Amino acid sequence: MHASSRFQGRSAGLGLALLSAFAFGGSGVAAKPLIEAGLDPLHVVWLRVAGAAVIMLPVAWRHRNLVRERPALLAGFGLFAVAGVQASYFAAISRIPVGVALLVEYLAPALVLGWVRFVQRRPVTRAAAVGVVLAVGGLACVVEVWAGLSFDLLGLLLALGAACCQVGYFVLSDHGGGEQAEPPHPVGVIAYGLITGAAVLTVVSRPWGMDWALLGGSARMNGTDVPAWLLLGWIVLLATVLAYVTGVVSVRMLSPQVAGVVACLEAVIATGLAWVLLGEHLSAPQLIGGFVVLSGAFIAQSTAPKPPSGPVAAGAGTGAVAGPVEGELSPGRAPH
Repeated sequence: MHASSRFQGRSAGLGLALLSAFAFGGSGVAAKPLIEAGLDPLHVVWLRVAGAAVIMLPVAWRHRNLVRERPALLAGFGLFAVAGVQASYFAAISRIPVGVALLVEYLAPALVLGWVRFVQRRPVTRAAAVGVVLAVGGLACVVEVWAGLSFDLLGLLLALGAACCQVGYFVLSDHGGGEQAEPPHPVGVIAYGLITGAAVLTVVSRPWGMDWALLGGSARMNGTDVPAWLLLGWIVLLATVLAYVTGVVSVRMLSPQVAGVVACLEAVIATGLAWVLLGEHLSAPQLIGGFVVLSGAFIAQSTAPKPPSGPVAAGAGTGAVAGPVEGELSPGRAPH
């Protein structure tokens, strides 16, 4: 009976992890038509984060003790994993394909190992180094370096900025809980991260200057007119709230390593959806390179040195699901 219950729990966890990966992977596909319809990328980010923050207000109230106990962690999550990753990623997809932007962002686990090795001066395994080499080599195929960087350079730099923001959150998480500290509730961290991110993005994006009439119109998705409000609802409800909640629950039900493997599917899902819904086709070398990037990212994260236990980002993009994970840096899921 116990074995059957454990199997059912694991199956449910895998199902939730897959649902979370699909939800996160679709954020860029829904956001790009809005950006192409005339909305500024920062305004789309603000709408997404502010909408999700409003929905998560009851959760924030329930975990209001976090404001007093972990103000630095909440601020870091809001600045890096929400505002920084979101703004950089959405600005990137306005200039380069969704799949490419997400694959560049998956350099984050490799960059984390660079921080561990050269800044913290902690040893890394040979397998981790191989993972970094694979990730960088795969990225070279994705951006087609032999063609002189066929993609917009600024777009690639913005995607790399999203990866760096994930690294900032990983580093913060490494110090977010000490040996004597009780890891904060992950959903509470997410709720306050969204609120903090919304506050920061309000100052940066200045939404009062947004053309609100665009939300009452439509956006073109691969030649088909889709209501703008429907795309916004997709971004807020599915790609943010549902993605975060299912991601957190799945991490609780699975091991960090299993959740990390499933999270790598986010980039595959995003690329596939962009191919089908936006007509963004990638070449065979780019697809192979993307597979190599994901393989390297997985190897890098699964062989990283064990940090002190604390709330780390568990699960891709577009983005970061905080969970009390013991002894491991999982691939970052930025809230894409």
